Amino acid sequence: MPKEETFVLVPGAWLGAWAWQRVVPLLEREGNSTYPLTLTGMGDRVHLASPLVGTETAIQDVTNSILYEGLEDVVLVGHSFAGKVVAGVADRIPERIACLLFVDAYRPAKVRTPQGDFSSEGWPTLEDGWRIPLTEEILRNTGSDVRGQDREWMLSKVTPWLMKYAGDPVALSEKYDSMKKAYILCTSGGDSVEEILKEKLDGPHRVLESGHWPMITRPAELARSILELTRLSRD
Repeated sequence: MPKEETFVLVPGAWLGAWAWQRVVPLLEREGNSTYPLTLTGMGDRVHLASPLVGTETAIQDVTNSILYEGLEDVVLVGHSFAGKVVAGVADRIPERIACLLFVDAYRPAKVRTPQGDFSSEGWPTLEDGWRIPLTEEILRNTGSDVRGQDREWMLSKVTPWLMKYAGDPVALSEKYDSMKKAYILCTSGGDSVEEILKEKLDGPHRVLESGHWPMITRPAELARSILELTRLSRD
């Protein structure tokens, strides 16, 4: 019988814990535990948004959730920009993390210099200058498979991404380098899967025929891939 796993699910830009709703019951079906999180200033915590909230806050959000829930042997799942968040968490509390699983996510390099500053990518902002809306152009370029009721549901819940989430880099130590890792890549998420695979990823991977938000458009395939990669990381 497969080991019962503990999954902590960290959403990417514009999302909150709500984005994992369709994946959670599929992961829990085999007796696993799931903890979908919302980062400060996003989703149901949008009322806490401010120009000061950034990557350090997000790392503390996830770290404290793991520590205060008393979680151990965690499979820490990061989507999109949250790749740098989960990497930062694993670097601080490696004793609590069994594996990092990147879902169409930023993949930090094994270097000691700060990395993951996306602020120069020409993001549109609201009038305040520190919030980034999910525009039709972004959705079209990275999530063309989000259609119909999926699209209506998603757009009813997304909240502006914070500029410091985009711009604040993360600095990692050797503790990150030795962490077990696995990767889920999406064919229409905006990055070339072929080019990514040329990097020779340092862990097993799965490729989904999906845009950037498989938890919304391909929840069954995403859950299956998460479970398969988790088992592979245990071997």
